[in-house]
Parts: sequence; C-alpha cells; structure tokens
Amino acid sequence: MSVNNLTLDTHPDPVSSVLKWLLLITAILCFSLVTWGAVKTYQMAPPLPQSFITPSGQTLMTQDDIVDGKAGFQQADLMDYGSLYGMGSYFGEDYTAEYLVELGSLTENTIAEQQFGKPFKQLPDQDQYLAQKIMQQSLQNINLSTTTTTLTPAVSAAVMQLQTEISQSLMTNNFQKGWTKAYSLNPKTALQTADFLIYSSITTVAHRPGQNFSYTNNWPYEPSVGNTPTAATFYWTWVSYCFVFFGFGAVLYIYHRYLGGEDSAEKTPIFLNFSPLTSSQRKVGKYFLAAVAVLLLQICAGIFMAHYYYERNNFYGLHIDAYLPFNFLRDIHTQTPIVWIVLSWISAAIFLAPIISGKEAKHQGVLIDILFWVTALVVIGALVGDYLGIMGIIQRSWFWIGNQGLSYIQLGRLWQIGFCLGLFLWSYIVLRGMWPSFDRLKIASIEFWTGKIRLEHLFWASTFNVAILYCFGMIPLTGIEKSFTITDFWRWWVVHLWVEQSFEFFAATSSAYLLMGVGLVSRRLAERTLLFESILIFLGGVIGSGHHWYWTGGPSMWVPLGSMFSFIEILPLVLLIIDAIGEYQLIKKQSDFPYKVAYLYILGAAFWNFVGAGVFGGGTLNAPLINYYEHGTFLTLNHAHTALFGAFGLLAIGLIYFCLRYAAGDQKAWSDRLGTWAFWLYNFGLVLWIFLNFFPIGWAQLMDVYEHGLAHARSMEFYNTMLFWQWMRLPGDVVFTAGAVVMAIDFIKKLPLLMSRTSKP
Repeated sequence: MSVNNLTLDTHPDPVSSVLKWLLLITAILCFSLVTWGAVKTYQMAPPLPQSFITPSGQTLMTQDDIVDGKAGFQQADLMDYGSLYGMGSYFGEDYTAEYLVELGSLTENTIAEQQFGKPFKQLPDQDQYLAQKIMQQSLQNINLSTTTTTLTPAVSAAVMQLQTEISQSLMTNNFQKGWTKAYSLNPKTALQTADFLIYSSITTVAHRPGQNFSYTNNWPYEPSVGNTPTAATFYWTWVSYCFVFFGFGAVLYIYHRYLGGEDSAEKTPIFLNFSPLTSSQRKVGKYFLAAVAVLLLQICAGIFMAHYYYERNNFYGLHIDAYLPFNFLRDIHTQTPIVWIVLSWISAAIFLAPIISGKEAKHQGVLIDILFWVTALVVIGALVGDYLGIMGIIQRSWFWIGNQGLSYIQLGRLWQIGFCLGLFLWSYIVLRGMWPSFDRLKIASIEFWTGKIRLEHLFWASTFNVAILYCFGMIPLTGIEKSFTITDFWRWWVVHLWVEQSFEFFAATSSAYLLMGVGLVSRRLAERTLLFESILIFLGGVIGSGHHWYWTGGPSMWVPLGSMFSFIEILPLVLLIIDAIGEYQLIKKQSDFPYKVAYLYILGAAFWNFVGAGVFGGGTLNAPLINYYEHGTFLTLNHAHTALFGAFGLLAIGLIYFCLRYAAGDQKAWSDRLGTWAFWLYNFGLVLWIFLNFFPIGWAQLMDVYEHGLAHARSMEFYNTMLFWQWMRLPGDVVFTAGAVVMAIDFIKKLPLLMSRTSKP
C-alpha cells in the first residue's frame, strides 16, 4: 500500500500499535482531568461579595467597583509593569504582595494607636507582638463567602488609606521607578482599579471557610501577615521528587527495552532527493524574511526593556518613558517571539508538505499568499492597537482593538480572533499539501479512524492541535471575566498548555519526520519514539500546567496535580536529548550530510529544551516548596528565556535552514559558515545572560524572599542593590544581537535559492 510518495511497511509494528492506543487514552484522560479541574476552578475561585463595609455600615467598595477595577487593570496593562499573584512582569512590584504588606502595616499601626495609644514602631516588643497577632487574625478572618463582608475598624481604615494612595499613584508619573502613569484611566477608574488590587491582596490572606490557609494557599510568603507555606506544600514536594525519580527509571527502561537497539528497518530518505521546487515552496521566502524582521523587532524591544532595569528614568540621556512605556515594550517583547516562531513553523510545514506528498495541491499558492497578508495585518494591527490602548487613545473599544492587558496575549480580541483563524488556515493548507487529492485524503482519513496512524497523521494533527488550543485563551469570547483567577486559568491554556503540549508535540513530530526523511532513522523507530514521547508530553504538558495555578486562587487540588505531573515534563526532554546525541553521532559519520547547520540548531533546541524547560523549569522550579518562594523572581525569567528561545526558537531557525538547504539542492554555492556563527553567538549570548544576569539576581532575590518576604524582594530597595548585575545584561544582549544580525544576512543571501531551480507542477 502506498501513502503519499512513501512505501510503507504492510506489517504493523506491534510496539507502535500499543503506543497509539496508549496515546489516545492518555490524551482523553489528560483533557478530561483538566476539564474537571476547570469546573472546580470556577466553583472554588475566591468569591466576590456584593460589598465591603465598615462596622458602621459605610460602603468601602462594591462588587461592581472591583469588576470595573479589573477591567481598568487590564486596560492600563498593569500586568506588564508588575505582577498579580506573581503573574506578569518582574520589573515593578507584585501588586498583591506589595499591598498585602501595606494593608498589614497600616492595620497594625491603627490597632497600636487604638489599643496602646502609640504608633506601632514606638511600642515595646511584647505590645508589638500582640498588635501584630491581632492584625493577622483580623485579615485571616475576613469572610469573602458572605454577600456583605464587614471589615474591622482597623482594616477599614487601612483600606480607605490604600484606596487613596494607589489611585493617586496610578495617575502620577514616577520615572525614578520607571513608572509611566496609566493614560487609559481617569480618577474614577483609577479608584476602582485600586479596589481590585486591594481585593486581590485580601484573597491572599483571608482563609477559605473551614481551612487554615488562604485562597492562594498562603502565597505570597509574607510572615508579617502570617503567610507561610502550608503542610501540603511540604508534603507534595517530597512526593513529587519521589515520583519523578521513579519516572526516570521507568522511562529509561521502556526506552531502551522497546525503542533502543539497532535500527535495522528500511530507511526512506525522501529529503535527500532534491526535486524541483513547487510554486507554493517558492512563496515561503517572504515568511522567512518576516520571521527575521519580527525577531529583530523583539530584540530591539528587549534592549530598551533591559535598560529600564538598570537606568529607569532615561535611555542614555534620552527620556523616552512618556512615549515608550515599559509595559508597551514588554508587550512587543513577549508577543513577537510567538509570532516569529509560528511564522517559521508555518513556512516550514508548508514547504515540507509537497515533498512528503510528491504533488502540489491546486491553488495552494493563493492560500499561502492570503495567509501571509492576513497574518501581517493582524500583527501590525495588534501592535498599533496595543500602543494606542496603553496610551489611552483607544477607550471604548480597547478590549477589541487595543490591549487586552493579559501577559503574553495582550493583543485585542479582534486581532486574537484573526490570529486564531490564521492558525486554522495554516492547518488546512498543510492538510491539502500532504494529501493534495480527495482520494488520498479519503485513504488517510480511513487509516486514521481505523487506528492505522502514521507520522503523516501526527504531523498534521500537531498543526491542528496548535490551532485548536489557542482558542481557549479567548474565554469568554465577547467580554471580560469577573474573576482574575478564572481569567488566568484560561490564559495559561495558551501560555503554558499551548506551548508545553502543542508546541512540544509539533516540535517532536517535525523532528521525527526530518530524521526519518534524511535517512538517519527508520520510519518504525521514528514512530515508536514519537508516540512514546507524545504520551509523556501530554501528561506533563496538560496536567502539568497545574503548577501555574498553585497560587492564583484556584482549588488546592492543583498543588498535588501540578507538582506530580509538571515534574514529568522533564522526562520527554531527557529522551529528546538522548535522541539528539545519537543523531549527532550519526551525522558526524556522514561527511557529505547536507543538513548539518539545520541539525546543529535542532541539536541546540534539544539541549536547551532539556536545560531551559527541564532543569531550569520542571525539574526544579515547579516543586511546590521551591516555587512558593521562587515564584515571581528573576529565576523565572531565566527559565522563560532559555526555554522559549532555546527550545522553540532554535528549532524554528533550524527548520528554516532545513528548507533553504533543500532549496539549494545539489548546488555547491551553499555555505554553513554564517549559520554556524549565528548559532554559537546565540548560545554564547544565552550563557552570558544566565551567569551575568539571571543567576546573580535570581538567586539573591530568592534569598531575599526567604529572609524578608516577596514584597521586599520586588521593591526598589532590593533592585537598587543589583544595579551592577542589571548592567551585566548588556554583554549577553550584544552577543545575542550579533547572532541575529549574522543570521539575517545569511537568510537574505540564501533566499535567491528559492528561485534557483525550475518549478514542478
């Protein structure tokens, strides 16, 4: 039987047959469990009383004020200046920690005045201890589950003072802190935003009914208000480490018992036969250029952003704060990597499809052009709308065409819908490319639904998976969710579940197909390995997302689930690095192997996937007790940069180099020199970031959290002690930028290769 242009083994592989069903069962169980978790999150999110009142009946804030304040928080994009529940930017303060400490301090000072007639700091130690205990009990006993929540006189006075302080600070520039006022707010909405921030801080200390811990499992660590780790935080950390070590043993045994050994099956090196390019393959050149342009834009924004950390009130003497606020620069820096990585994957999948099928689908080029220009419109519209929304120019329609105000998915909802439709169009183009006729598609569909799943099915499924999971970041579709806990639950479906499951699935699938296509491994081994790794990817990437919901007000069930399964994330990464090392050894034996520079990037991606996502993420930071103190610090920045660029960025660049090398065919004009230089500059830049910036600041910040609490570790008092290490971000920036420039030059020089060979129909 023939599928596409590959002759497949008519004898099914018994190991793959078992793994296929295990993958299906695993996928169903994982998404069923997360669906159940979604229901529990809705049920157990911090309740929102109709009103907060003083003992005399005076209304301090209402439910409507808090909900409108959440809208103001998003409209002003405050999540990209500081963080809420540790989620967002690490540049400014964590609002929940900062205002929790202030709430406690103001409350205990009022108690000291009321009971002892002196300010708190003037009291003797025993009276300070008593006042602090009364303050802690007052905050912990706030009942959020009632329709009307009555606060004690001391807490009421503290809330009123905080309302004034926060609302005024939101409307005032403070360039010494790098703070640009919230242009989109007015005095009324600023006060409502203050209400939302105060309410959010209360949820971190007010105890759940019948429990001895808060809605955020006592996060953040602030011993002054009584927030310390729960017993479950200790317990599940121990269980998680036991679980992951047992998992290592089981995975390595299965891998070597059933997937390792000599690969004696037939090889199918379809990518070594350089066929003439199709019209659709020629059209991906503009995608490559766009990817490079967006990467350079991301780097430029990152350079400006990094400078804010060490010189907050100007940029080498230029006062750009009022025109380029930090949160806008962060929006660019966090959204553009998704764009250029996805553009790279889109173009690579489109390029590979006709090679796999051996035939060009009709009118494929038209769809590719439409997808490109729609994507360009969405990206440009999103960036412009983002800026206009932050600057307060777009008011009424800010949610739709301005800035949505959610970290990593800041783009307005209209642009988000357009981006989502573009992903579905991409998946459709790949579907047509791999099965260009109805008869072929019919055969492939029958095989899929009868369980005869092959690499081609998984390759296309990974593109559809990327498109479908992105949709969950748009819940609710037409408005703003009242609860930040629920908002953040769906946000992480894109930021983590989409990346750790969908991106990993696509990365593993494309890597397996390329390995098979260049004849390094057989189809049988590629399918076995991919299916096994996909099972682990689903376990870690889906259920493992729970580690992001430890401290955001969701049910405490996420502590055991998130810790157990997020640790599994490292297991498929171990297999990827083992595979990559084996592949590299095979490549070294083939002196004439044409895809050396492409596989250099793919090897680098496997390495940083293991180190950045595994060692710096799932293997260490996700342990509940570690994460309790580490959450919201520079160590998370270290994980984010090394995982996102190191794992997915290098893979994206490797895929482009793979396509360009295929386009070169048998021409001797091809050179790996610039691509190799760019690779090592990128990696050296990452290493410099780690050892000259992320580690020195991150470890010091972690120690500061343990000694003084999160609010202090996120304050200017702490950051001012780290100015030398903030400046030391510069060497890594220079080296990394040099890598991007060298790569851009190399791409531009190699793009004519797409037009150098005659086209085929």
